[in-house]
Amino acid sequence: MTPEQSKLLCKVFLDTIEQEAETTKKVIKAVPEDRKGYKPDPKSKTAHELAWHIASSEVWLMDGVLAGQFSMEEGPAAPPTISGIVEWYATNHRDRANKLKDLAADKLVKPILLFGDAALPAVSYLNIQNLHSAHHRGQLSTYLRPMGSKIPSIYGGSADEPMAM
Repeated sequence: MTPEQSKLLCKVFLDTIEQEAETTKKVIKAVPEDRKGYKPDPKSKTAHELAWHIASSEVWLMDGVLAGQFSMEEGPAAPPTISGIVEWYATNHRDRANKLKDLAADKLVKPILLFGDAALPAVSYLNIQNLHSAHHRGQLSTYLRPMGSKIPSIYGGSADEPMAM
């Protein structure tokens, strides 16, 4: 991958990341505060834990790309409320996305090792972030109706938020 290719990929991935972040915020906001301890199975995370996993892992992945390496230190503690998670996510996500827009191309092509797997160019982790978040956001969206909440539109209308024509 050339540095020029990495800058193009970074723009494409960041455009998607910023669009997906708005959807992620809608799904997390839909978690009822009084039901945030809900989990569909004893092996599952609670809605609060899953919302924090989505928010914190996105910022962690962006931090790794910015730093050129992934920190294995424990991250910040989850805010105690769903609105606190949304606020933390919005602020930190926006900050990292803005920094990534200015990241030098030579840093985007630099290979980074994650979990002992093969090293990938740093920019590749922005695509992994999108995939990881979509996966967990889908999980969280399946919690919403059993918690008594409404399902926001994600990639099209839902029974609760129909697509506007």
